[in-house]
Amino acid sequence: MKAYQQGWTLRRRVAALLGVVLVLLLGLAAAEAAVAAKNRQNIDAVLLKSGPLRVQAQELMGALLDQETAVRGYAVNGDRSDLEPYQEGVKRERSLAASIRDLSADYPDVRRSLEVVEQQAAQWRAQVAEPVITTVERDGPAAGQALITDATRQQFDGIRASVNTLQGEILIVREETAERVNSTSNVLVVLLIIAGLVVTVAGVVMLISLDRILIRPLAALVSQVREVADGDYRHHIEGSGPPEFRRLAEDIDQMRMKIAQELDEVRQARERIEWVNSQLQKQAEELTRSNRDLEQFAYVASHDLQEPLRKVASFCQLLQRRYAGQLDERADQYIAFAVDGAQRMQRLINDLLAFSRIGRLTTGFTEVDLNKVMGDVAGQTEAALQYADAELTWGEMPTIRGEEPLLTNLLVNLVSNSVKFRRPDVPPKVHVSSRLVDGEWEISCRDNGIGIEPEFADKIFVIFQRLHSKDAYPGTGIGLAIVKKIVEYHGGRVWVDTDADEGTTIRFTLPALEADIEAAKAADGDAADGAEPAAERAEGDPADVGRQPDGAAREEPPAEADRHGTNGGMKETVG
Repeated sequence: MKAYQQGWTLRRRVAALLGVVLVLLLGLAAAEAAVAAKNRQNIDAVLLKSGPLRVQAQELMGALLDQETAVRGYAVNGDRSDLEPYQEGVKRERSLAASIRDLSADYPDVRRSLEVVEQQAAQWRAQVAEPVITTVERDGPAAGQALITDATRQQFDGIRASVNTLQGEILIVREETAERVNSTSNVLVVLLIIAGLVVTVAGVVMLISLDRILIRPLAALVSQVREVADGDYRHHIEGSGPPEFRRLAEDIDQMRMKIAQELDEVRQARERIEWVNSQLQKQAEELTRSNRDLEQFAYVASHDLQEPLRKVASFCQLLQRRYAGQLDERADQYIAFAVDGAQRMQRLINDLLAFSRIGRLTTGFTEVDLNKVMGDVAGQTEAALQYADAELTWGEMPTIRGEEPLLTNLLVNLVSNSVKFRRPDVPPKVHVSSRLVDGEWEISCRDNGIGIEPEFADKIFVIFQRLHSKDAYPGTGIGLAIVKKIVEYHGGRVWVDTDADEGTTIRFTLPALEADIEAAKAADGDAADGAEPAAERAEGDPADVGRQPDGAAREEPPAEADRHGTNGGMKETVG
């Protein structure tokens, strides 16, 4: 009993209880099945044997009465047709006797009474019925009536008494069988009641046992866990009840201790992080202030230096024009150096001023059609394109949200760089295209110029960084820095495509409008339904040159753009 209370697992206890209940129920079920089978036999005996025996005994009596009535009628009338009931009665008597004999195989008293009836009926036919029929046929009805006396009537009354005895035996059998049916039915009901009591008692025992070995220990464990969950991580959890619950309590307590330890570490880490965050916040505020001061300084410096610088440049140019040829060659060279330096300084200050203004002086984002922007770019770079005999083409461009002046400045810088860094004796070709990639417009500017080495792909976007001397390619080295700042101001990124086969390809991304993204998804859905994807058609079908599956222009190299001569339905050729 002690092992049961302390060592048995919950599974073993429940299995033992269910096993006992199952054995009892199986025993009761077997007894009920046996009693039900016996009850079925008794009911069959009542319905299929004793009941038909009683009916057939009555029919047997009727067959004998038909014989006696037919013989008496024939003795009175001498009509041969009066004997037909007699003959039919004999046949019915034999048939009924055979049937009663079969049904009473298990009832010897009934069979003995039937044999008595058969013997008396045969004796009556031999001694009364047959002699009367023979006498009427030979001597006439009067002679036949003489043979029917009180003695013959008493003899037939004996047959009737024997049939009554037979019916009495059948009634006794029926009552005995009905009594057995009642008895087995009562036993079956008692067994069902016992089975119900077993189930009820088992259920009560199960409930009490579950309350004692499951619900109470579990409720105690839940109460302790709830205390821990409420924040008391130092509360020790102790289990009770079956071994499973005790092991569960130990595991939960181990987890509690680990959580408490980790919480201590998290608390310490949080304190450190809060301190670091406070320091970072201070540094961020200081950096913001410093950047603001630097931007203000750059703006003020570039703005305020304009006037003295213009004065220096103007007077240097006056000196150059007035005293050109009057001084020695070295003086003319010095004056030329001064004029060139002043002009370069003026360009640097103007570029620095433009760089500092990006994001500071804003007109707000609007929907900008880049097709129109490309038209403005072509107009602003027309002189450079004509001078270099260059050709500018572009595909169908999207509409995005941004500042039109900044986007125009961005594309002007890219196109100007493509024209500037051209190969000698090769007419420059610049092509601008776009495509929708993961919810962003990826815009590419591709040329057939001198190209950029991969190791310098990131350096070119740093302000005032140059890869060539100012004598080889003029400029301040701030153009691509302005491009990067404009792109990042619009929420995109910019990079050099180092996989380009020829020239330079600079790509940048801009956020797409929601309508363009939905249209792209719809186009992808149509392609998934069995239509040929537009991207595959664009690669192999000349009729779709410059198109993407989402309606954007397919990117194509400058040579192909020149061959197709497209820029979204326009051609811009200068030179």
